[in-house]
Amino acid sequence: MPRDYPLEKIRNFGTIAHIDAGKTTVTEGILYITGRTHKIGEVHEGEATMDWMDQERERGITITSAATTCFWKDHRINIIDTPGHVDFTVEVERSLRVLDGAVVIFDGKMGVEPQSETVWRQADKYNVPRICFINKINQTGGDFYSSLSSIRERLSREAYPIQIPIGFEQSIDGVVDLVSMKSYTYSDYKDKEMKEGEVPSDMKEKASSMRNELIEKVVEYDDAAMEKYLGGEEISEAELTKLIRTATLSANFYPVLGGDGRGVVVEKLLDAIVEHLPSPLDVPPAKATNAKTGEEIKVEANDDEPFAALAFKVAADPFVGKLIFFRVYRGTLNKGSYILNASTGSKERVGRIVRLHANHREEVDQVYAGEIAAAVGISGTTTGDTLCDALEPILLEQITFPEPVIDVAIEPKTKADQEKMGIALSRLAEEDPTFRVSSNEETGQTIISGMGELHLEVLVERMKREFKVEADVGQPQVAYRETCKKEVTQEGKYIRQTGGRGQYGHVVIKITPEEAGSGFSFVNKIAGGIIPKEYIQPVQAGILEAMNRGVLAGYPVVDLSVELFDGSFHEVDSSEMAFKIAGSMAFQEGFKKADPILLEPIMDVEVVTPEEFMGDAMGDINSKRGQILEMKDRASAKVVKALVPLAEMFGYATAIRSMSQGRASYTMEFSNYQEVPRHIAEKVMSGKE
Repeated sequence: MPRDYPLEKIRNFGTIAHIDAGKTTVTEGILYITGRTHKIGEVHEGEATMDWMDQERERGITITSAATTCFWKDHRINIIDTPGHVDFTVEVERSLRVLDGAVVIFDGKMGVEPQSETVWRQADKYNVPRICFINKINQTGGDFYSSLSSIRERLSREAYPIQIPIGFEQSIDGVVDLVSMKSYTYSDYKDKEMKEGEVPSDMKEKASSMRNELIEKVVEYDDAAMEKYLGGEEISEAELTKLIRTATLSANFYPVLGGDGRGVVVEKLLDAIVEHLPSPLDVPPAKATNAKTGEEIKVEANDDEPFAALAFKVAADPFVGKLIFFRVYRGTLNKGSYILNASTGSKERVGRIVRLHANHREEVDQVYAGEIAAAVGISGTTTGDTLCDALEPILLEQITFPEPVIDVAIEPKTKADQEKMGIALSRLAEEDPTFRVSSNEETGQTIISGMGELHLEVLVERMKREFKVEADVGQPQVAYRETCKKEVTQEGKYIRQTGGRGQYGHVVIKITPEEAGSGFSFVNKIAGGIIPKEYIQPVQAGILEAMNRGVLAGYPVVDLSVELFDGSFHEVDSSEMAFKIAGSMAFQEGFKKADPILLEPIMDVEVVTPEEFMGDAMGDINSKRGQILEMKDRASAKVVKALVPLAEMFGYATAIRSMSQGRASYTMEFSNYQEVPRHIAEKVMSGKE
């Protein structure tokens, strides 16, 4: 079956934003305007098409990213609607990894919010071209120009309007297009079409001035246009459209639009998506390595090349089993064909291929380069795996995920629940790389770890609803870490005589503290065969085992390097196990002498409160070992930004509501790990904290 849309007519993008900015509402507006749905689903009424999970409808938030396809002006548009809550940041991370562009949505009443900054940084990381859409400007407190200023102050000076609203707050009834210098108006936001007309006389001067600013900026991206502009020649509408596209594709310039994301103004956003966001041909080739030689290669979007795709999401579907979402970077894939999972080395047969519209599926026989689809029947694939042609094995760049910061103990209520719980937790961990399951060797408890209280609460609820498992959940615990402050050299000897062949392992290591966030590195400095090569890896394995178990208080050890530089072996008695134990012993003894410390996660907290409660909010933050960074105004409220230890933030949602008569709110996200004060560390180690 031939390709139905050429590559240049495909747009793969995601909607990203702070929670409650209106991502899902804008996506619903797009589906309505493009004829994909017959009414706009209201998020707060639990009717949004893209929020298909029961919990999403009940809570009024997006929990899992949902994919859909629609069509506009002879283009196929693939959209991924992502969550805004920081606990589900994994969904944004993996979506941005495979998308070509993004629409960043801002609440017109609030401007740039904490999670707006987070998703912006994530888009920067993957160099994703962006369009900004300022939503809700038609509501009380909505202000297009104030929100534009906050984007320029906090995110990028290179954000320029390509349209400006006609009217203010509830009186907004259209936009002036700065490219065509025409007005587009409506009598009701639910209209099917906007009426084209002249720019209102009272807006001509402002629109003309802003258009000139826009032209001055975008000609910087094209030498010929710059020469023409400086020579006093007019830049035509078609030329300006092309220049905005060139500037946007650089991922350094951001067109800005605004309006009511529920309504007909979304037409103009769709036009901007088609005109300015990249097709799969416009983005740089994907980076990969040859799985056989390790040589770096570039993967270009081309149907005729060998198949290569990245699995970016795993979802458990109650009807078809395991769904693997993937982005095709090159080649084509037919249903029923065999592919290689280059990350695991196993061959898989693709039973069915589906395109998705939220939780509805449309079966297809074939997918092509540049497309996003899901496969049924691939059992051994996880997030980040490369799927490719077995004759041309390559490995695409992996996706990196943040470490969990919160732990909870969970126990099945009955014996029957015990077995089901193991299956449910492993399925959920397969879907979500920021969700970890482990067991506490001392207590025998199952420990689940995640990005926040809401994250774990949602997963436990899913376990009850989808897998019918009842469980008791303990109090949230902080995911502490251990590290050291001093360099230490330590010997480790493991010698046992048991009558027959003995055990002999002897190593000398140097433990060195490294920068925060650097993780762990193992350096092999053994020369002259004083320890045979086959025993080096077991030494590293022993050290890693000791680090994962923890030395000080049973928490994982981070941010140090270990250098193996001396030791000895016995021709008969040495074994891999002996060297593994020697490595573990050396590390544990050395770490105790290296001035070990406990680290705790510190959170970036932003409290938005009416002015009369600001004093109480600040006093409360100070009492929680918090460090206040700044205070400022936002709309009619005060904003307090602070760094606060996660250990002090449990139950804060209830506390801030009660001290502000329910009128204050807060957001928080992980910032970094810092040393725990000694008196707190002693409580943690004694099990009292």
